[in-house]
Amino acid sequence: MKANYPPLNTLISLNGKRALITGSGAGIGSAMAYRFAEAGANLELVDINEQALRVLKENLGTFNVEINAYKADLSNKKDIDTLWEKLSGKEPDILVNNAGIYPTNPFLELDESFLRKTMSINLESVFWMCQRMIKRRLKKGGVIINVGSIEAVMPFKEELCHYDISKAGVMVLTRALAHEYGKNGFRINALVPGGIWAQGTKSLAKDVIRFKVGVAKSGVEYRLRNPLGRLGLPDEVARMAVVLASDLSSYVHGTLIVVDGGFLSA
Repeated sequence: MKANYPPLNTLISLNGKRALITGSGAGIGSAMAYRFAEAGANLELVDINEQALRVLKENLGTFNVEINAYKADLSNKKDIDTLWEKLSGKEPDILVNNAGIYPTNPFLELDESFLRKTMSINLESVFWMCQRMIKRRLKKGGVIINVGSIEAVMPFKEELCHYDISKAGVMVLTRALAHEYGKNGFRINALVPGGIWAQGTKSLAKDVIRFKVGVAKSGVEYRLRNPLGRLGLPDEVARMAVVLASDLSSYVHGTLIVVDGGFLSA
């Protein structure tokens, strides 16, 4: 009996789907926007940097998809509520919670405002975005992809305690929502990137130029430990996001997909 295999090109296609990607102005988010557009998804792009969104939208103009861009400060719940009001009639089938910040600061020097900002952007915004998505599509289901970090699995770099706990929260939230809302037709997973040569790591590279020896040391140690011996590229994470968003991963749910060049296994 011949197996009933759907054609691969239909499984990877996002034609007819609408994807909302936060933090899409640069780095991994920008790469995701490109790959999702290439796969045929209409896009709702969100970032705090309006100019970056404008440039991205222009660059994606070669794809025959609808692209809308929204400036929003996701540390502010009112901005999140306003964003979803604007999305009325443009309901996303796919939500990618990619927005986040990667600021270093010694644990003993952290103050309330610094911790509050990190948690509000990296964790609380994901919580509220997921809540909005699930409420909007409770009877339809959909796909949610959250972005965690290997730092939340195995803290490696110093001065990132605040970041680590924010991303650990994202990964636990992902599994909790997957457990609760799979029955409603949602597929909810998390991508867990390793060291990626994106905006955050470029900022750290500037720290090296300013003679922050600890930063340089951790970068060298990361490469030495990583079996592939290099940082990843934003597009290497974006490709996995397309897989999770598409029917290629129709039975992948409540899991953490690590994209780290083998770092955690070493």
